[in-house]
Amino acid sequence: MPNNIGFKNFILDQLTELNGLMCRSMFGGFGLYKDECFFGIIHKNRLYFKTGPSNVSEFHANGMKPFRPNSKQTLKNYYEVPPDIIEDASRLSDWAAASVVAANEPADVRPRCGWAKEGILRDYHDREWGVPLHDDRKLFEFLVLEGAQAGLSWEIVLKKREGYRKAFSNFDAREVSKYTPVRVRKLIADPGIIRNRLKIEATIRNAAAFLNVQKEFGSFDAYIWSFVGGRPRVNRFRSLKDLPPRTELSDAVSVDLKRRGFSFIGSTVIYAHMQATGMVNDHLIKCFRWREVLTR
Repeated sequence: MPNNIGFKNFILDQLTELNGLMCRSMFGGFGLYKDECFFGIIHKNRLYFKTGPSNVSEFHANGMKPFRPNSKQTLKNYYEVPPDIIEDASRLSDWAAASVVAANEPADVRPRCGWAKEGILRDYHDREWGVPLHDDRKLFEFLVLEGAQAGLSWEIVLKKREGYRKAFSNFDAREVSKYTPVRVRKLIADPGIIRNRLKIEATIRNAAAFLNVQKEFGSFDAYIWSFVGGRPRVNRFRSLKDLPPRTELSDAVSVDLKRRGFSFIGSTVIYAHMQATGMVNDHLIKCFRWREVLTR
């Protein structure tokens, strides 16, 4: 592996298309500037770029982590650049330009739900949570992810989302329903997902049950949204403590799904699924997204 100087020189060569590029010593490594705009860090043979609302989702989608110069400090707005991007000079220049834009963005102080404070949770909250979903593959994706979450934090699941996408055939229920015991053993050994045999086997069974619902109702979307009459239920909660973990409606949906052969879909899991897919709008009314998702 090249030393930090060699890696720095390689990065500078890759970024020759970026006009006004400068490099200065800092953090035991080097800071990258475009003119006087600080947008990147080279540290211990790794490259980190500034993130903001306009570009952070790209880093999250690639499972990248924020910069930690030491065990006690984290720069939460600087994320590691994926190796495949570093190797491609043109794409790296594009990412660098996007980071310069992010570095000049004003601080995002819009009011949010309290659980969406930063990082991947805030990005998910701002882009997906509570948006009405009517695509069967996405609905199956959230059934898989919500079932995997049982007993864990949603942040852990989101960080493994791409691992699940790869492991479970891009959430194609038909393909997942065909998985064999040999495939199950491979999945149990896959560090990209939560390696719980019961949850993995439940996902395969649920895929088959999902297909049966599609056959009966024409789509899973038509089935699941029938429980709310095809329209989101809009709540007006003022505090996170007001949000219920389950409701009579989620109880009813859970019972019906179990009757149809689904598992790992208790009422709490189903209510989380309803929140995620916009069947209920549980953004706090002070959150900027509460009104935005009403228009979807």
